[in-house]
Amino acid sequence: MSAELVIGPVLRRVVGTRATVWVETSAPATVRVSAGSAAGEETTFSAYGHHYAMVVVEGLAPGTATPYEVFLDDARVWPEPGSTYPPSVIRTREEGDGADQPVRLVFGSCRETTQHATPRKLPPDALDAYARRLVAGAEPAPDLLVLLGDQVYADIPSPAVKRFLHGRRGHDKHKPDNQVVSYEEYTQLYLESWRDPEIRWLFASVPSVMIFDDHEIIDDWNSSVSWRREVREQPWWPERISSGLASYWVYQHLGNLDPDQIAADPVYQKVMASADDATDVLRDFGTAVDKEADGAPGYQWSYALDVGRTRLVVLDNRCSRVLDPAHRSMLPPGEWAWFAELARGDFDHLVVGSSLPWLLPPGIHHLEALNERLAGSPRPRVAAFAERQRRALDLEHWAAFQRSFDALAALFAEVGAGGAASISVLSGDVHHSYVARAVFRERPVAAPVHQLTCSPVHNQLQSYMRPVLRLGWWKGPAALARVLARAARVAAPTVRWRRLAGPYFGNAVSTLVHQGRSARVRIEGTTTDGDLREVAAVDLAPTGSRR
Repeated sequence: MSAELVIGPVLRRVVGTRATVWVETSAPATVRVSAGSAAGEETTFSAYGHHYAMVVVEGLAPGTATPYEVFLDDARVWPEPGSTYPPSVIRTREEGDGADQPVRLVFGSCRETTQHATPRKLPPDALDAYARRLVAGAEPAPDLLVLLGDQVYADIPSPAVKRFLHGRRGHDKHKPDNQVVSYEEYTQLYLESWRDPEIRWLFASVPSVMIFDDHEIIDDWNSSVSWRREVREQPWWPERISSGLASYWVYQHLGNLDPDQIAADPVYQKVMASADDATDVLRDFGTAVDKEADGAPGYQWSYALDVGRTRLVVLDNRCSRVLDPAHRSMLPPGEWAWFAELARGDFDHLVVGSSLPWLLPPGIHHLEALNERLAGSPRPRVAAFAERQRRALDLEHWAAFQRSFDALAALFAEVGAGGAASISVLSGDVHHSYVARAVFRERPVAAPVHQLTCSPVHNQLQSYMRPVLRLGWWKGPAALARVLARAARVAAPTVRWRRLAGPYFGNAVSTLVHQGRSARVRIEGTTTDGDLREVAAVDLAPTGSRR
């Protein structure tokens, strides 16, 4: 039986004259991607009964947009016969820094499955709406799609996936009824989400990078040492964490790497060395990499890339956290050093992808900082109460890692004073969108520094939370929260910030545009008809900062 496409093609990275294309197939095959005179070929690797390939396309011409085809064992499978969608193309940038070429990054987070599969009546899917606009040719395709977490929801699956779970498990009481646990169950999440017709075309036509947040694994993932201790008591947890991280590596992380990084990746090398069946390799990897939060050597999920004169560094805010109360940190020391070195490089614009916002509404920030302080109290009752509040209210952002919050502010102050045109933090998670600008207390910083939060793409914030988040921006409640934090001896933050746009509570996607040394962002939300409308537009660096 000949192999067929299960998911894909997914265009991931375009680097110079090379590109990477990911596919999942129904059987082992040789996958060939042809784009004009450029081409690439790779055999599939197999794991858990599934088959995948990452094809590197070589020989693309600079400054071109070239339609491509995908073949499995010489049978063409993409474009599909009779497709009504435009051809999928690989776009390359002109050679050199390309100062006159704009850089367009489209970003967002938190996408429950398709409108027809989700059990809730959600507003229209913003990523679907954006894809339809590109299909219509209403605007140029972006350079990159940046997805900032919760691409799938392992702990809130759709009715269709729940039926799949019940059919597989029968009366197995050792696993949660309505959450995925095994690798096979994870594949159903990606199959359901990524085969949405508009999303499938979008992923085939626009390069994309991704990072996980908690729902790829479970709500509150790695929120504290005690959380890890308790979740390990669940009999299904070892399989859940191993399957979740293994499937994330296959479906999301592998495509974040450029062709040279893929070839050098130690996990990829082991997988390809056991291509007939890499199940054991990925199962062992998923188990081992989870232990980094306990202090064991880990695997770097964070990554970086340059697009023109824009540097994007995407940080892992979940798996590699240091949770020891005496050394709590968003990143382990080695990974922080790697990030800091890249942040001091040669570029015009620094963009940091962080699934969790660095700058929250100020009132929420001070409450999270207070909670971190109380959770470390030597009084057991106080610490236990703070821990319960942390989990109940999701108090686990950068504000709850004060050491990391201040270190990031210090790094931005250094980079912003050193010639960068702009610094932007792209985030999601919090189910509302806003733009905030940072103001540094201790030194002049020429480059504007902004928090750009866009969430959700397809989800919805509980109605009772909307006034709470609005209050978080008001001066009175924020001042009260600050007083409470100071009373608990929480140091004042080293940076202040003010809201420039938002909060917007609908489904949305955002576009960050760099042109020369200028920067601007646009947030677009969905209408009831499923179209996009502009809800905010902010000039971040109107004319660019001078060197």
